Amino acid sequence: MTFGFTRGVLNHSRRSGHYNFQRFLHRAFFLFPCSIRLHFNGVELSAAEIRQAVKLALAEDIGSGDATTLATVPEAVTAKAVLRAREPLVVAGLAFAEAAFHEALPFIDQRGELYEPTKSSDEEKSGTRVTRPSDEEIIIERLARDGQPVKEQEILLKVSGPARALLSAERVALNFVQRLSGIATLTAQFVEAVKRTHAQILDTRKTTPGWRRFEKYAVTCGGGHNHRLGLFDMMLIKDNHLAALRGEKPNAIAAAVERARKKYPDLKIEVEADTLEQVEQAADAWADIILLDNMNPIQLRLAVQKVKGRMKTEASGGVNLANVQAIAKTGVDFISVGALTHSARAVDIGLDFES
Repeated sequence: MTFGFTRGVLNHSRRSGHYNFQRFLHRAFFLFPCSIRLHFNGVELSAAEIRQAVKLALAEDIGSGDATTLATVPEAVTAKAVLRAREPLVVAGLAFAEAAFHEALPFIDQRGELYEPTKSSDEEKSGTRVTRPSDEEIIIERLARDGQPVKEQEILLKVSGPARALLSAERVALNFVQRLSGIATLTAQFVEAVKRTHAQILDTRKTTPGWRRFEKYAVTCGGGHNHRLGLFDMMLIKDNHLAALRGEKPNAIAAAVERARKKYPDLKIEVEADTLEQVEQAADAWADIILLDNMNPIQLRLAVQKVKGRMKTEASGGVNLANVQAIAKTGVDFISVGALTHSARAVDIGLDFES
């Protein structure tokens, strides 16, 4: 994880095959670090992109105003609450929760008439206004960290400040942390299942639109590794690409790899193989990685033997907790699991207010 008062500036480099980040001094605007990363080669989230995502979520949820809170809770009321795990889980996304609580007040203050509080009788008599709460009055104490396994009833963070901010931000904060912690928790279960092998668990591009970087970050919180971020940072020649090259000589895989390497020589090339014959063709073409698609353990073991360590192998398709260990024992280097992001259950986390 990257700590300190820095934030990343995105600068994609094809030569490195992943994101490089220029850094410069930047004042932290709330508790979490200005950039967070669990693995050196994993997704790094900047404070700016976290705040932007949270603001969009607050706008979606609050809209023209949190009518219930504004009608029932006076502006000057303060509250304390704790974010608590209600089941065993692996934590991810605490920075989003912190951002939600800090951003709620400024967000409320810039809305329309619905946000104007009714003056108290004392204010009416004196003709003065009580100073409105600011986001600096939101105090957060983090008691857990992303990537940490926690037990049921363990407190993740404490928050205190204007009650309106806590109430209006509650659902947004929980949505982020429950979803991302769910991904981290499921990933950790897969990682645990293969821990006595050399196989690494990878994510896929089967992510929620707009949330890919967040969900891939959550995968690293669970001990998994990031596959390509998109279509731009690595080449994956799939069955549909090969179908379009049917009839090429000496074969579609050899032709595709040759063209790919000529066009983008600095990008890694992965080839999807459905059969052992295609495995041999991909190996002969010197693909960097061979994706062994929907093969059973016997086929996977034979494929690994054919490759003979010349390139990396990745098993994919139909992977679940019941069969992932058997797949790992075939000797593959990577196992990609779409379920990490497309099927992870949101874990049970609650925001409990102190009475």
